[in-house]
Amino acid sequence: MRILVADSVAQEGVQVLKDAGFEVEERGKVPAEELKALIPGFEGLIVRSATKVPADVIEVARNLRAIGRAGAGVDTIDVDAATKRGIVVMNTPGGNTISTAEHTLSLLLALSRNIPQADASVKRGEWDRKRYVGVEVMGKTLGIIGVGRVGREVAIRARAFGMRILGYDPYITPDVASKAGVELVELERLLEESDYISVHTPRTEGTYRMISRRELEACKAGVRIINCARGGIVDEEALLEALESGKVAGAALDVYEQEPPRNRALVEHPKVICTPHLGASTVEAQVNVAVQIARQMVEFFSTGVAPNAVNLPPVDPEVFRRSKKFLELAEKIGKLQSQLSEGRLLRVTVEYRGEVLEHPTSLLTAAVLKGALEASSEVPLNLVNAPYVARERGVQVEEVRYSEHKDYLNLIAVYYRTDQEERVISGTIFGKNDPRIVRIDEYHFDARPEGEMLFCGNEDVPGVIGRIGTLLGGHGINIARMSWGRERPGGKAVTVLNLDHPVSDEILEEIRSQPHILWAKRAKL
Repeated sequence: MRILVADSVAQEGVQVLKDAGFEVEERGKVPAEELKALIPGFEGLIVRSATKVPADVIEVARNLRAIGRAGAGVDTIDVDAATKRGIVVMNTPGGNTISTAEHTLSLLLALSRNIPQADASVKRGEWDRKRYVGVEVMGKTLGIIGVGRVGREVAIRARAFGMRILGYDPYITPDVASKAGVELVELERLLEESDYISVHTPRTEGTYRMISRRELEACKAGVRIINCARGGIVDEEALLEALESGKVAGAALDVYEQEPPRNRALVEHPKVICTPHLGASTVEAQVNVAVQIARQMVEFFSTGVAPNAVNLPPVDPEVFRRSKKFLELAEKIGKLQSQLSEGRLLRVTVEYRGEVLEHPTSLLTAAVLKGALEASSEVPLNLVNAPYVARERGVQVEEVRYSEHKDYLNLIAVYYRTDQEERVISGTIFGKNDPRIVRIDEYHFDARPEGEMLFCGNEDVPGVIGRIGTLLGGHGINIARMSWGRERPGGKAVTVLNLDHPVSDEILEEIRSQPHILWAKRAKL
């Protein structure tokens, strides 16, 4: 096997490949056009963040079987293009966890004692001790937003300084958090009680500018903000305003919405400490990710197993083809559960009945978890890593199998328990490939799991469904399909609508305010 190392990686990783008998060619950072010319001659490719692997490079990579990213992010690789070509993409999550955690604590302490500002002052020939009086961290409260791998390592180290740790993370169980000495709380309480706030979430639609004006206004006066996660999670304009007003006593930033940072007023502010995205920049971290990706390459080419694959399941292609319809149904049920349920996920039980038992249920359970967790995951999820992410978050997963069902030839039922509620959603395949959702809790119906969907709990009285239809029509939203189920005549019911257009927040609130509507939620599949 020939491996092209198209970025500078630690030699310890290169040596792992050579010791395994691979032919390795090191090129450093390779421009896209040069990479296109080189790549046809290699079975494996290893990159860091400098070399880009776009679709046109993948298109000419006729012998390429695996791309390894020495690091966590795969945004420089066209994963979809690789998937279409059957090329496995692997990353190395966790390789720089300690490095980032230590950098966070370094910034926290430097921020507390004004170390960069004092250093610059002395180098200018000044001796102004009173100007740089700091604060102690002993006894202070650190709020960690995102209690994943890095967040937990930060908590362990901060406790050694005598800090009290609060954490906010809707996807981690209290048991997992408590092992790192973190008390899980709601975001509002964390903001109100924290002397320091450190961000450790992925940047997603849900976390983009999650710390903005409203959140900063809810903080203690004199709070200090640290961000070593991703730029854009903290609203830079709102942070600058809070620094100017004195609400925020200081900020330490390693990441920025644009890199290099363009908000010069923020980075040049006297109360701000800045570093150029150094969270993973330690000798040890670079060795860790290089050795890890090299070992993963060796394992893949030796056994066919793809550790930390972000795109392909490790199954026989024929098995995967035959199971595809059930895999898609399982993933949609997981997605639906995550969008309809409230609270932190604690337990998933997947029940299989009938003909579905002829397919590998472990893969189907992984598909359920992929659907349930991917919207909140900091790494791309697939059938390989979804169970590991669930386990890391403390989610209990169980499979139950029964030989048959009295009404359906096949059935997948997902029992989804959070810290606030428990819900079951069941689905089946009619005919060769006609997926349906046939149950939510005690309500039975026949709904297509596709596109924009609206779910309404209502009292079973005349006119309710008509009012919903009229309201949607008034907003130009057409109903493509409708199904409903009720517990008994005159009791409670659930109405399920497939829509041609999405329902806005305002329309959803209008629906909820209608007479006899008990609840309303939307989902997109």
